[in-house]
Amino acid sequence: MDSPALSPRRARFTDLFKVEREEVPVVAAGAAMFFLLFTGYFMLRPVRETMGIAGGVENLQWLFTGTFVATLVALPVFGWIASHVRRRHILIWTYAFFAVNLVGFAVGFVEDPDNVWMARTFYVWLSVFNLLAISLAWSVLADLLAASQAKRLFAIIAGGASFGGLTGPILGTLLVGPIGHAGLLLLAAVFLTASAGAGMWLHHWRDRNPLPAEEIAPRSEPLGGHPFAGATAVLRSGYMAGIALFVVLLAVVSTFLYFEQARLVAETFPDRTRQTQVFGMIDTFVQTCTILIQIFLTGRIADRFGIGVLLVAVPLVMAAGFLWLAFAPVFAVLAVIMITRRVGEYALVRPGREMLYTVAEPEEKYKAKNFIDTVVYRGGDAVGGWVKRGLDVLAEHPALAMLIGAAVALGWAATGAWLGRQERRREASQALSEH
Repeated sequence: MDSPALSPRRARFTDLFKVEREEVPVVAAGAAMFFLLFTGYFMLRPVRETMGIAGGVENLQWLFTGTFVATLVALPVFGWIASHVRRRHILIWTYAFFAVNLVGFAVGFVEDPDNVWMARTFYVWLSVFNLLAISLAWSVLADLLAASQAKRLFAIIAGGASFGGLTGPILGTLLVGPIGHAGLLLLAAVFLTASAGAGMWLHHWRDRNPLPAEEIAPRSEPLGGHPFAGATAVLRSGYMAGIALFVVLLAVVSTFLYFEQARLVAETFPDRTRQTQVFGMIDTFVQTCTILIQIFLTGRIADRFGIGVLLVAVPLVMAAGFLWLAFAPVFAVLAVIMITRRVGEYALVRPGREMLYTVAEPEEKYKAKNFIDTVVYRGGDAVGGWVKRGLDVLAEHPALAMLIGAAVALGWAATGAWLGRQERRREASQALSEH
């Protein structure tokens, strides 16, 4: 029996967004998974940023280093889970662990709300959580969607993250008064649990709609191996090592701008409340622009020009931005560059980076990917933080750091171009092996 014809409205929808009829449920579930995850995270993010400045801009490198050390501690725990838990259950086990952590922090904030070490611990924890939780959500999508589907659907699904990035700060602003920080943490735990439920539904969808060449059995079994298999998988694969280098350069560029943002915001807006409002306004504008680009442009660019364009465009713009900031180190210029970087990273670089994993092996999609997204990324943060701090101490003007940042951005662009070529080769090789 033939499938019923699409209604004119559904036909317009699928044509506008390049989504096949049978893919509509997975797009909705994937977007819901990211929306719930990012809503919970972005409720808490402005508070984290203000806490970082409150501890002293000159001490930010210590928080970054603490985050890197905490990531090193967390990775073996995740590695053990990934080795012993069925692939379809990795996300729900990990998110359940993080939800319990949030409840613990909520209790701590109720018992001793002014404890500075509790605040610093939460800053570090949230910095580890956001990378691992987001990386794991992308691992599920890379595991369940073919490369051809990813190019069309990843950006639209990522739109759920951007909507969550808009909703989270609004909820945080409205609810922090009535329910306090502890209440926000408990609400974030609820959102995280619901996000895990959406992730589980995606696995059930793939079970009902298997890929032609997919073997369903492996997803029902643990990946095996040891807790540090992610690191060894990166070391033995040039492709994974290239992604790791790309992430290190991305982290260094981001850290240089983050430190400059903290310095200029502290100088321009001494009041903490005003600082939080500025961060919130930047987040809102970034997420609004990101949504529009993700929905209408990213998928079309990737499908027509390839992933390489997504990986190269933003680094080249950042190289120019660093040069601009070197000669005009004022908050207005920084705001334009920071917004451009974040919009470009969320709308172009992040979806493109995640598409690289669709042609990877299962162990690379989970273990190597999460090693890169956590340890490698936070390692790049720590290195970038200490380098930036050292340059600020040695030089009387921050222009030197900005010029070095421009050089790093050019290396970032070259790495992205190489990865785009490698992804095309892998995808072509896989297509030949399936025929």
